[in-house]
Amino acid sequence: MKLPRKRGRPKRPLEDADARNRLIREGLVFLTERGYSAAGVNDILDAAGVPKGSFYHYFKSKADFGSQLIDAYAAYFAKKLDRSLSDESLDPLGRLRAFVEDAAEGMARHDFTRGCLVGNLGQEMGLLPDDFREKLRAIFAAWEARVRVCLEMARDQGQISRIQKADTLARFFWIGWEGAVLRAKLDRCRDPLDTFANVFFEMIES
Repeated sequence: MKLPRKRGRPKRPLEDADARNRLIREGLVFLTERGYSAAGVNDILDAAGVPKGSFYHYFKSKADFGSQLIDAYAAYFAKKLDRSLSDESLDPLGRLRAFVEDAAEGMARHDFTRGCLVGNLGQEMGLLPDDFREKLRAIFAAWEARVRVCLEMARDQGQISRIQKADTLARFFWIGWEGAVLRAKLDRCRDPLDTFANVFFEMIES
């Protein structure tokens, strides 16, 4: 006796992973453009083409989703930063300049509608889950450490004065860069990025 065939078919793990990846990808777009508070879960589900009832299959809550988006962005940006700062064909300051150019071109590709997810969230800190604060601080610390190493190399090679404090300069770079990214998004052009970068490099090389 044949058993009746069940309608449809069970979802394969690959399909589950693809749906989750689409949600992460679209979530990153929404957060870099609009920020956490303005990003609606339903809008992200629609953009990802994922059924509305599926969100809680992949994430416990919007806060859990946001936390995983921070992790995904941190991993992506670390690779982007390392790609420039580990380029041995360039001198140390040339590597940092390469990052600036790469980041500016990335913003231009999206008509300056997308900013830095970490910087965006930092501006919304009063509205975010408490545990986001330490995640964001840790990411900035990791970025500063990478730039500090680059600046220490520049100091050792005589590109900047030996009295320059690499850790302070690295921190200053990220404070200024995040402000420049915000202004570039506001002005919809790269001029703020270039202004900051030019002044920063002139300052440390003088």
